[in-house]
Amino acid sequence: MLVVSDSSPVNVLIRIGQIDVLPVLFNSVVIPTAVAQELTHPATPPIVRDWMAQPPGWITIRSPSMPTDPTLRRHRGERDAISLAQEIHADALLLDEEKARTEAMAVGVAVIGTVGILQRAANQGLITDLRAVHNQLREAKFHVSEKILQTSLARHLAFRLR
Repeated sequence: MLVVSDSSPVNVLIRIGQIDVLPVLFNSVVIPTAVAQELTHPATPPIVRDWMAQPPGWITIRSPSMPTDPTLRRHRGERDAISLAQEIHADALLLDEEKARTEAMAVGVAVIGTVGILQRAANQGLITDLRAVHNQLREAKFHVSEKILQTSLARHLAFRLR
């Protein structure tokens, strides 16, 4: 499975110690150059900047070949992620921000958020305690509604009962 990622999922997964689920869940992870720049910005947490200083081989960094439409109301990283996902016919775009998700889906790009990534990882046995990982998200000040976390946990528990 080929995915493109915006900065938020990578940032959060690094901060909660779950970044290693990405190469197991997805064959190829591509991040736009603008997203790589966001992840190395001085305002980004040091743990994320350090990780990006030597990104693993399963991450590919590239820019979309066509300039993104600056009239889209998203920041450059999100615009480039949506454009790149379309351009390379990615199976999904890893993206959290609600308005950007809506824009991506409107142009036919499938979207998976950080919570969805973690749920998939738990479903595959890569995470043994999804509730504890959800608590790590809360502690990391990841902006997500309790309803989304509860729905994810319920879906995971239903998956395990199959």
